[in-house]
Amino acid sequence: MASLNHSLSPANIRTLSSNISSGSVSALRLSLPISPATNRRNKLTAVRASIAVEQQVTKKVALIRIGTRGRNYESFEGEIMVEQEHACYRGFLMLTSRSNIVMVNVLRTRDKQQCSCLHPFKDSPLALAQAYETRDKLMATHSELAEEGAIQIVIIKTTGDKILSQPLADIGGKGLFTKEIDEALLNGDIDIAVHSMKDVPTYLPDKTILPCNLPREDVRDAYISLGAASLAELPAGSIVGTASLRRKSQILHRYPSLNVLENFRGNVQTRLKKLNDGVVQATLLALAGLKRLNMTEHVTSILSMDDMLPAVAQGAIGIACRSNDDKMANYLASLNHEETRLAVACERAFLEKLDGSCRTPIAGYASRDEDGNCIF
Repeated sequence: MASLNHSLSPANIRTLSSNISSGSVSALRLSLPISPATNRRNKLTAVRASIAVEQQVTKKVALIRIGTRGRNYESFEGEIMVEQEHACYRGFLMLTSRSNIVMVNVLRTRDKQQCSCLHPFKDSPLALAQAYETRDKLMATHSELAEEGAIQIVIIKTTGDKILSQPLADIGGKGLFTKEIDEALLNGDIDIAVHSMKDVPTYLPDKTILPCNLPREDVRDAYISLGAASLAELPAGSIVGTASLRRKSQILHRYPSLNVLENFRGNVQTRLKKLNDGVVQATLLALAGLKRLNMTEHVTSILSMDDMLPAVAQGAIGIACRSNDDKMANYLASLNHEETRLAVACERAFLEKLDGSCRTPIAGYASRDEDGNCIF
């Protein structure tokens, strides 16, 4: 205990505090002199002590907590290394499952060569990329949000992330990728929620609003294959992987000789691995997601609107907040791209009229012509 008290002395804390790094993942790294004979229980007690001191001395309350989807891990404590957003971290990590929310405490390190062990956000890299895009726009627009620790990103496990063994249509219901995030918003665990708009049901939960759409990315679908340049060139009987009924319906309508593997789920990296492993001969992915992940080098060709009409609101990011939170509403108003918002509203009104869901193969696209008129 004497060695622990020495490590936690005010002088040592002041010295180590200068190493604190900014961002949604931050912590104080304490070098605790624990002898090899110390048992695991004592080691974890020391870890808890280090985190507790960090919270008392350096923790800054975030001005905005951004909620986004993803899967997390069960409770875990230990010393690991993490690589995230082109930076490296080493130190003590604590992951918990309180309300399905992941909490991470690690320390940035300069030694990227040694950093490769665990990445707690690899399950939903696209959702995380969208959250970071939102964070970066907020920081660029509001100087007070550019300060260290002003914005925190919170990963929330949704029903759609939990159940990967069944097709989305079999799971049924609406809000498979939004329900738990909406609950966290209403419970005050987060301040704003970042969604892929095509995942958002046509209704919003009571006491929430969605006043902001970021500029829309390319709405088209990308065709990816290792052996054929297009869907038309795939041999009869070839298997195309997609979890989308919209894509399946359009593929089989134009190319009835092909087969479709419906339960082709997982993140972009997982689907590309299945393609490389020969599970399918081709797949379709939203071009917008590949662009946001800087993975367009995998694209074989881009499908035209005539060949594959996109999902309603495809390529659009929406940001929600509580209806009584004027401060967050004002922040989001500064990011809103009105042309995207109007197009998405038009498409979603169409979807609502048809009572669309993951069980209905519905596509639609709205845009403006040269005269500013809406084309649907």
